[in-house]
Amino acid sequence: MKNLTITSNPYNDDKVVDACSIFGMMDTTGRRFSGKDIMRAIGNMHVRGNGLGGGFAVYGLYPEYADLYAFHIMYLSDDAREETEAFLMCNFNIAFKEEIPTKPIPAIKNPPRVWRYFMEINDQCKTPGQLDDDYVVERVMRINTGLADTFVFSSGKNMGVFKGVGYPEEIGEYFCLENYEGYLWTSHGRFPTNTPGWWGGAHPFCILDWTVVHNGEISSYGINKRYLEQFGYQCTMQTDTEVVAYAVDLLVRKHGFSIETLAGILSAPFWADIERMPDEQQKLFRTLRQVYGGLLLNGPFTIIIAHQGEMIGLTDRIRLRPLIAATKEKVLYLSSEESAIRLISPELDKIWIPTGGEPVIGSLQSPVLSSKKTMAATKR
Repeated sequence: MKNLTITSNPYNDDKVVDACSIFGMMDTTGRRFSGKDIMRAIGNMHVRGNGLGGGFAVYGLYPEYADLYAFHIMYLSDDAREETEAFLMCNFNIAFKEEIPTKPIPAIKNPPRVWRYFMEINDQCKTPGQLDDDYVVERVMRINTGLADTFVFSSGKNMGVFKGVGYPEEIGEYFCLENYEGYLWTSHGRFPTNTPGWWGGAHPFCILDWTVVHNGEISSYGINKRYLEQFGYQCTMQTDTEVVAYAVDLLVRKHGFSIETLAGILSAPFWADIERMPDEQQKLFRTLRQVYGGLLLNGPFTIIIAHQGEMIGLTDRIRLRPLIAATKEKVLYLSSEESAIRLISPELDKIWIPTGGEPVIGSLQSPVLSSKKTMAATKR
């Protein structure tokens, strides 16, 4: 295991399996807005966390470097940064790099140094026929498994993740997120239950421009991890949610599935429900269960998945964790609690509880998609 400092639970809190907070907001017109509102919204759910993890993902963040891969990297030592930068210079062309600006916050203790790099691929290092995104994933895995005291926690284009040990509103203030703008923001307040609270283990989890925030517990982590390792993904972040980000990358980017099919794999219907489907639909879901059974997420969960141009909310099949969806004009909100949405948007056009296992999808320049049941929503 890599030499990464772990922060254990100093308060010796009892396990609270229904905690953690998630929140997402997306302007489907592409209008960029600051982090002020999402910091207020996730802070409104303060009691769902315990100060051992918080974070944000922002899209449309770096328009001036939109065509370059933006790496956010944590370092625990200067030697680690020197070694990692030597690796990066051998594999990428670095257009710009800097330490990410932060503001001293009394609650944030012993943070790692965090740098960002805007890079293009060194084509001479690629194997013939290798896709750019596959090249980047392979390099991220090599850094996170092979270089000590170093952790790449964001690696997409025109987006970035900011996270650490603290309440989310503290992490937002620490990284000065009120000064950033994006058209899509997700956030998370963590209450670690089965895994340690440490900087790398905070949410969101990211690979390329895919990010995931999660409330719940992935009890299938072991089989999910082994399945993903067949395709070169290495789980190093010591928490169950990591497998979700890699599963999404595999199924959508590499295997070409739609978000609806992704949901049918991660939150698959029960066999009894499949048996009642029409023949063609039954054949499809039987095949998905047989081929991708190793990626079925067991246990209670609500997740918000994001990538360029899209935000998706999804729960387990029987909704053991809460998810509220709402719209106001062209903005989609996803949240653990209605109160967080109402805080920043008191008058909503529509608000509803999504059906278990069926995704809510917000896309740029497109109407919000959800199941027929969920869209039988009422104005309140």
